[in-house]
Amino acid sequence: MSEKLDPVDLTGRLIRCPSVTPAEGGALVLLQETLEAAGFTCTRVDRNGTANLFARWGQKGANKSFGFNGHTDVVPPGDASEWRFDPFSATEAEGKLWGRGACDMKSGVAAFVAAAVDFVRETPPDGAVVLAITGDEEGDATDGTVALLDWMAEQGERMTHCLVGEPTCPTEMGEMIKNGRRGSMTARIEARGVQGHSAYPHRAKNPLPALVRLLDRLASHELDQGNSQFDPSTLALTTVDVGNPATNVIPASAKAVLNIRFNDIHSGASLTTWLETEIARAREESGIDFSMTVKVSGESFVTQPGWFTDLVSDAVEKGCGRRPALSTTGGTSDARFIKDHCPVVEFGLVGQSMHQVDEHVETAHVRQLKDVYRHILDLYFDN
Repeated sequence: MSEKLDPVDLTGRLIRCPSVTPAEGGALVLLQETLEAAGFTCTRVDRNGTANLFARWGQKGANKSFGFNGHTDVVPPGDASEWRFDPFSATEAEGKLWGRGACDMKSGVAAFVAAAVDFVRETPPDGAVVLAITGDEEGDATDGTVALLDWMAEQGERMTHCLVGEPTCPTEMGEMIKNGRRGSMTARIEARGVQGHSAYPHRAKNPLPALVRLLDRLASHELDQGNSQFDPSTLALTTVDVGNPATNVIPASAKAVLNIRFNDIHSGASLTTWLETEIARAREESGIDFSMTVKVSGESFVTQPGWFTDLVSDAVEKGCGRRPALSTTGGTSDARFIKDHCPVVEFGLVGQSMHQVDEHVETAHVRQLKDVYRHILDLYFDN
């Protein structure tokens, strides 16, 4: 029997691939070589310069086709001199592996790749194991998992259930499974008036007071109080820009950006309608012209508690010694795309150091995560 695949070693090799979005950096090449050596059929599903990898062991379209999803792209490291170790060195010290992507989420990818490889070698299942790995999660996410799902639909490939290996635990391994996510949308608002001299405001039309009043009204509004599965929706003002260096000039325009994280009480469309109504009110009250563009990054969703969430919870409890809570907190992930393909949940490492200087992961946790993923595969194909 072949030697078991060490997820810590594989994580280190992935970290040494400088795959800052959108660069592939050699990470998917490494994974393809590893998976093909274990008998997986691999296909690169690149689109618009984004690298993606699809891998399957077993029969195409099998009635049981368990999927793992993750990403190998990482955010920029920033100033490397501020790091304790080179961000792409994958230095192992103090029981931790250090480097960009160590936490988010090359360790998660390495853990499910190692679990899948060992599983199909040791206990070949009656079904298929699918890995859908993207290089575009940290970027615009338009040509990553979406491209993989589009290609799968065209080719008749499928996942019957999927686990996304993003970090999900706040402080300790096994704390939390994500069985849903809030929706996310960004609105860009511009108020346009008439430029003029600040000493003669009656000759100008200042867009700032109208924009500020509108923003205060939006930020002060309670969207909802949450429900049994979601926290309250939130609206955050993220920037207000005028670009006016002169203190004696009333600007012609002012811009603002806001981000809304919303639960299933709302939709991107309903919130857009609400914003349009508030803008129309501000326009009528002030005489200032307003315009808005909206981008909805994803709608809210929930994978209802049941057989699948119980199976994953059982595996987490077996591997971590604690029963995880189901949660819909946090930001967005590629699960927002997969939920239209099949039931999906997320489980991964403690995420405290992701995107930070000196990002790191405990090596024991990476091996523990591989064990959890292996338990999931064992339980899934035993049922």
